[in-house]
Amino acid sequence: MKNVADLAGVGIKTVSRVVNNEPGVSEETRQRVLRASEQLQYHLDITAGSLKRSGRKTQSIGLLLPSVSNPFSGEIHRALEDALAERGIAVFASSLDDDPEREKKLISAFLGRRVDGLVLTPIARSQAYVIPEHSRNLPMVFIDREPVGIEADAVVTDNEVGAAKAAAHLIRHGHTRLAYLGDRTDIQTATKRRTGFLEEIGRAGIATSTIPVRNGLHDEETALRAALELLTSENPPTAIFSSQNLVTFGAMRALKSLGLHHSVALIGFDDFTLADMMEPGITVIAQHPERIGKTAAERILARIDGDDGAPKTYIVPSELIPRGSGEILPLS
Repeated sequence: MKNVADLAGVGIKTVSRVVNNEPGVSEETRQRVLRASEQLQYHLDITAGSLKRSGRKTQSIGLLLPSVSNPFSGEIHRALEDALAERGIAVFASSLDDDPEREKKLISAFLGRRVDGLVLTPIARSQAYVIPEHSRNLPMVFIDREPVGIEADAVVTDNEVGAAKAAAHLIRHGHTRLAYLGDRTDIQTATKRRTGFLEEIGRAGIATSTIPVRNGLHDEETALRAALELLTSENPPTAIFSSQNLVTFGAMRALKSLGLHHSVALIGFDDFTLADMMEPGITVIAQHPERIGKTAAERILARIDGDDGAPKTYIVPSELIPRGSGEILPLS
């Protein structure tokens, strides 16, 4: 900043006013400072500046997602980023990998950067450890999964309702031998989806004890093995419900490899690119990650701007999209 001031022939305070877009500087002087800044390739260090000016923001948000490589997480990230960019706020995104210790370390790293707020997908049994920061008015919004041990805004899908829609749809098409392929039981959304699916089956008068349930499937490979085991069993299911997109990919591969993709019904939770281009098209319970991201952005901005209302959970409805795989009728 001193070098810019020397080159522009002004004081350091004038440079500070220009780069922070503050009033009190003539247009001629402003342009001179900007030309000097460009010539010297000077960029304002926002974080350093915020440490010196009480009440200023770092113009950044910490975003914690299960995995930035997952399409669902990627869409949330993009929607949040687009909304916050309009306010000049940068998003620092990291992958949780559904590891409780990694969650705590990454949140600590975000706090070390003095972010203006946190948007978090939690996996630890409790998020009470962030209460000290939250009590100091650090805005927080939880997405996809509701927080435990702390009261804060949350934006989630109607997971139980969505899974119940899948079960009801399959039952309406004549299926009674259904199977459930689920994620890890310590993941809140997986538990809710299993509950919604099984409860709807019970309401239809089908004994839930007869439903094969395979939990702990966290990627395509484990889902593939589980689906193959079920489909080659003595009493295979005529329909499968998979609880998230990576599990759906594994189920699709199993059905295709056994030549059963036209005879065993499949509904997946989470939509994905080209689902309608499969043969048959994949029927899904679609979440709306773009709405989740947009709503989360609205809430974190409201909290940053001083909204001190009671925390609230915002539910984004899921949607059943029939494309063919979920409408296959049982052969027997």
